[in-house]
Amino acid sequence: MGSIQDYFYPNLFLFTRQFDFMSGHSKWSTIKRAKAVTDGRRSKVWARVTRDIMTAAREGGGDVGMNPRLATAVDKAKSENMPKDNITRAIKRGTGEIEGADYVESTYEGYGPHGIAIYVEGLTDNTNRTVADVRHLFGKYGAGLGLNGSVAFQFVRKGIFTIASAGNDEMTVFELVADAGAEDLTQDGDDYSVTCPVESFGTVTSALEGAGISIKESELQRIPTTTTRLELDEAKAVMKLIELLEDHQDVQAVYSTLEIDDAMIEAMA
Repeated sequence: MGSIQDYFYPNLFLFTRQFDFMSGHSKWSTIKRAKAVTDGRRSKVWARVTRDIMTAAREGGGDVGMNPRLATAVDKAKSENMPKDNITRAIKRGTGEIEGADYVESTYEGYGPHGIAIYVEGLTDNTNRTVADVRHLFGKYGAGLGLNGSVAFQFVRKGIFTIASAGNDEMTVFELVADAGAEDLTQDGDDYSVTCPVESFGTVTSALEGAGISIKESELQRIPTTTTRLELDEAKAVMKLIELLEDHQDVQAVYSTLEIDDAMIEAMA
């Protein structure tokens, strides 16, 4: 079956390359989450999700039904088996009902090894500390931070949903998400991946939930408009820097223009 981008995207090849990268990035993220649990680093994951919940609640209010970003953060917290009481406290800290640290969003941009563009999103209560740490990590790999906007133009922000294909008719899901404003639906293994503009994130979420379709994952990601393929050893150097950045307590997400495929993921995992 054709996909939604057949109707909405004149440059199908470019978008398909973006989506192929996104799929690879998603698989790598899944491996990273599993590794975090295996390595006993769940507390770091919980701290990261807690900050995201607090920021979302502060900006959009504590009602999950009226705040799509908060709903996404809470879903992620549940997927990480965070206790309900922890989630509730994080929301209340965000809305000011109980005291908590004041976190601010921050972004960092630069070029990693072999000219790969890297975009970092963070939440921090100490911007001076975070920028110094991020700059140090870039420097370890002969890379450097750039000015705001130096690599941001190479990424486009999209809403991404992962839905189990089992028990969900493709055409039914296709029509449902298209009517809600989605741009693309493709099958990736045992799942459907749905892509939408940021402004349609809430309507797509509501449409899926209203139809009783379980959402395995949903998040806002920055998808590269173009990607660069490297030799395995070169790619490993880039991924090592990305891993170090992702492990930093103040970093929420890291995006790059590195092209990742299944063979590369297997080799690095």
